[in-house]
Amino acid sequence: MGLHECMRSFTGVFSAGVGVLLLGLTLAQSTPPQADCPAGVTLHILPQPQYQNTEVDKGVGFMKDLVQSFLNTFQPKPLPKDLILQVANDFEQVTADPDFIKQALQYEVGFLVCAAIGILYILLMPIVGFFLMCCRCCGNCGGEMNQKQKSSIHCHRRALYWSVFITTAIILAGSICMFKSNEALSVSVDQSTAEVNKSLDNLNTFLTFVPQQIEHVMNESFKTIDVVTENLNTIGATLGTEIQDRFRRTFDIALLSVRRLDQETVNTSNHLNELKTTLARLQTSMNLLETNVTSLQNRINQTISNPACNKCELLNPELQKLTLTVDFSLTSSSLSDLQSALDDVIKADLKSKIKEGEDNFNSIPQRVTNETKDAVQSIKQQLDEIQSQISQLTSDIPLSGLTYVSDTLLQIQREFSTITPTVEKAEHIRWGIFLALCCAVLLVVVCNILGLVLGPLGLRPNADPTERSCTANCGGLFLMMGTGFTFIFCWLLMVLVLLLFLICGNAYTLICRPWDNGNLLKFIDTPGLIPGFELGPALQLETNLTFNDVYSDCEKNEPLWSTLHLNEFIDLEDLLNVSKYTEEMQKYIENANISLPDLTLLSPEIQKQLSNFSAKAKDFNVTMVTQQIDHISKINFNSTADKLERLASSQTNPGVVTELRDEAIKLRQIQTNIETNIFPQMEKLNSSIVYLQSLGENISAAVGKALSTLETAQDFLSTNTTQIVGTESREFLDCQMSYFITYADWVNLTITQQVGRCGPVAEAVDTAEMVLCTQVVESLNAFWFSLGWCLIFFIPSVIFSVKLAKYYRRMEHSDMSDNHISMNIIPRANMKSY
Repeated sequence: MGLHECMRSFTGVFSAGVGVLLLGLTLAQSTPPQADCPAGVTLHILPQPQYQNTEVDKGVGFMKDLVQSFLNTFQPKPLPKDLILQVANDFEQVTADPDFIKQALQYEVGFLVCAAIGILYILLMPIVGFFLMCCRCCGNCGGEMNQKQKSSIHCHRRALYWSVFITTAIILAGSICMFKSNEALSVSVDQSTAEVNKSLDNLNTFLTFVPQQIEHVMNESFKTIDVVTENLNTIGATLGTEIQDRFRRTFDIALLSVRRLDQETVNTSNHLNELKTTLARLQTSMNLLETNVTSLQNRINQTISNPACNKCELLNPELQKLTLTVDFSLTSSSLSDLQSALDDVIKADLKSKIKEGEDNFNSIPQRVTNETKDAVQSIKQQLDEIQSQISQLTSDIPLSGLTYVSDTLLQIQREFSTITPTVEKAEHIRWGIFLALCCAVLLVVVCNILGLVLGPLGLRPNADPTERSCTANCGGLFLMMGTGFTFIFCWLLMVLVLLLFLICGNAYTLICRPWDNGNLLKFIDTPGLIPGFELGPALQLETNLTFNDVYSDCEKNEPLWSTLHLNEFIDLEDLLNVSKYTEEMQKYIENANISLPDLTLLSPEIQKQLSNFSAKAKDFNVTMVTQQIDHISKINFNSTADKLERLASSQTNPGVVTELRDEAIKLRQIQTNIETNIFPQMEKLNSSIVYLQSLGENISAAVGKALSTLETAQDFLSTNTTQIVGTESREFLDCQMSYFITYADWVNLTITQQVGRCGPVAEAVDTAEMVLCTQVVESLNAFWFSLGWCLIFFIPSVIFSVKLAKYYRRMEHSDMSDNHISMNIIPRANMKSY
């Protein structure tokens, strides 16, 4: 599979994945979410892969500017795009075209000049060395073992000494740079293998993590669907409870008034029963008392009718007061009316009505569940269909593009691991060769240094040139050895410098420099450079997408959505346009026609009975009872008993006296019975009457309030039930939609800003640039530059070393005419007279 097919397949993977994922948003809508919706799914942050750090050593930065300045001087021209395009289009034809060759040579004129200088160096240095050797063997070119002694010999020697010293120091500096660049190249190669593996690992992690991120988004959609499905399964507990809460306050107030009315009814019934019981008991007691009083009255009447009773006729008026007639049955009519009205209310069983109302109110959630069953089933079928489509995502979308690229990277990584030992072995050999070359240069430096050290140490100013010390002679020999080594190695080293200069120098100017300033990536985007491939059309984009754009976005770690301009063929707004699905759901809920159970607590008949009971309680008349209670409370038989006692004391007949006194005692006993038995019952009866009178007023108020509250509650239920049910149903639906809206926003943010952050792609490009240019090319450029630097300064080193060696070597012939002048320090005037 080629690059074109890989990119097209990858685009298909991503677009298909996004398209199926967004099916999970088909229940979202634009309605603002309900303010008090329960907490939905907690959407987790999209996991991002963990990449390995790819920072490496920056190479030989100490010579980077110097080498690049040198190369930019000889090659200031930009990247020859036209020439490269001609080679890319038809290599065989352009290589035979004189115009193309002329243009190529003109572009490379700086390198050609340097190459010509190098070739001249390679050719001339061995020739010069050969002729110099022959010339010196013939006793010329400083080869004669005789040195004329002149007055300026010391100045010449010192000038030559410092010239050799300076050139040797320069060569030593170049040699040190050679060692450092060689070591830097070795370290760079060692690091490059690890960095390339890290970059390949990061790219492979990136490619394998994109499907995982898509799967994460799918899993979040499943969670959202599960939450909505669970809410639909418990619609009675959610929607029904919300409807209950809207009615609860009104219903509870009405229920509380009926409950209080029921309590008042029970209290009234209890006290009314107690009143009837007290009246019955009191009536019985009064009947018995009346019988006893009547019997005693007859006995007293017989006694005072006895002729033996003196002046007893005077007691007849008092005897008439002993009549005791009490009849509480006169109040039975009022009590019966009240009891009848109360019985009707009791038969209505307000407690059962309250229980029935509570049961009907509490059955609202179940009623909602039953009546929305079909609507919930229809909505759940849509959710099941969406979940089924998302579940098939892994098997439906083609992942071959990502799999192919990932497998290719793994194959490259395996092959790279296979050749890594070979590369390391070759690098070790290269390091050894370069080290030997460094040592060859260092050998010349060492010879020069030994000559510079031993020569002055063994030189005696007054000694004859033929008698110079072995130390001074060794210093001169070392200088000549350095010269010899220079002629032996320099031209071979220049061959290496020339090759590295042409290869690595052009690598810098044609690859590294345009890569660093961004022109290389722009050039890769040139139409026709890669025949038959353009990135924009390959991704089916209308805009001209370039590698430079992709690199720039990946350098900022942008997501694939913006990097590949996926918005051009994936319309998120269209995929998120789910109004038709929302309308269908609303129709399902509206067609459910949720009807609440009958919440009427009291029927009109019961309300009528309560009104009648209230009227009877209010009209309850106890005047006759209170009058008889007042009558009984005024009875005092003790006064009559006292009169009987006085009458008995005035009698002479003992029998009459005894009868009168017995009858007085009986009267006092009856009076005591009235005070101990009758009066407490009358007090109890009176308190019951008082309480019933106050209770009657409370009952009237309670019945009025209850009936008013029931009427208000019934009007509220009748007027607002449909509206409340509709409002709460829409709010329930909006609440479910808010979960999908939240998920939709999260998906939109995730896909457009988080999925597939392509930073590893730019890091891989940067790593390639760093390995190739910063580490390898820069290190090689530093090496050949340092070596060339040394070779250039070999020329003055040879000249100065050959001349200086004669001042330290032991001569075979002595110049006697000049010896005295040379060896003695005398004034210039004396020397002239001599």
